[in-house]
Amino acid sequence: MSRPLQISVVGAGSEDPELAVLAEEVGRRVAEAGARLVCGGLGGVMAAASRGAAKAGGEVVGIVPTAEPGDANPHVTHPVATGIGQARNLAVVASGDAVIAVGGAWGTLSEIAFARRLGRPVIGLRTWELASASQEAGIEPASDPRAAVAAALERARGD
Repeated sequence: MSRPLQISVVGAGSEDPELAVLAEEVGRRVAEAGARLVCGGLGGVMAAASRGAAKAGGEVVGIVPTAEPGDANPHVTHPVATGIGQARNLAVVASGDAVIAVGGAWGTLSEIAFARRLGRPVIGLRTWELASASQEAGIEPASDPRAAVAAALERARGD
């Protein structure tokens, strides 16, 4: 692959101290693996993952819902202003070779659904547990940030 792997990290925009610790470690591990982190660019899990990646010297693409690049959290190195609101959730997961969901609410559920429709692998860390009578939800659970990033990188590489 001629470009670095891109790992999308999704989760709630609201602050949760426990999830922030996990998301920051996920971001750090993504950057240490040489992958680029993609997120929604705002607060909560997105800011924590961005902070972890930035502290490790990684690149962070923040796809923000507004038309203002300055709305991205301060750890985003490449803001992408969309002006399309929550519809940007599709761009966040479509830009990743794999997706890690950390916690999350309804927006995260939409990102998981988009990722699965696009055939992107989804690794879940304390996130939604879904089941359907007609199909497997396709969320691979992870026990901790190390396992989440390792699984995401493995699936992104097609291993």
